[in-house]
Amino acid sequence: MEFFTNFPLLVALFTIAFAQFIKVPLLYIASRRVDWTLLTSTGGMPSSHSGAVTALATALAIEHGLGSPYFAIAVIFGVIVMFDATGVRWHAGEQATVVNQLVMDFTKFRDEMKHWPEKKEEEKRNELKELLGHQPIEVFFGGLLGIILALTLHFIFNT
Repeated sequence: MEFFTNFPLLVALFTIAFAQFIKVPLLYIASRRVDWTLLTSTGGMPSSHSGAVTALATALAIEHGLGSPYFAIAVIFGVIVMFDATGVRWHAGEQATVVNQLVMDFTKFRDEMKHWPEKKEEEKRNELKELLGHQPIEVFFGGLLGIILALTLHFIFNT
């Protein structure tokens, strides 16, 4: 039952779920399109990875102080995750975009595109995942979301 009283863990998990969920209405506001696959996809606004690590670090700071080794571990972990989200994963997504374009061009030359509507959904999804990483603004707002949710939930449950 200690799991249910572990505030840092719970607020980090909640932040992941909230950040993933909020992507659906944000996309709808921007494009008038609903895409429920965003609930389990990577990339996009806000970054659930950044939100989770900042929520975790904030909750640990609240419970153990800014000088605790737990907070230090969470901050370093968070910096690595956020750097990876904007660096390595972002560039991998950019490369996937180029590879997908090459595959599409080759396919057009072979006249495969006329058979696209006949393909099953699983065949259509075999393209490389392009939205792997985050733009810096997505990481920033994911981090901000994590801090705000950790502080808000701490206030709600501890006052």
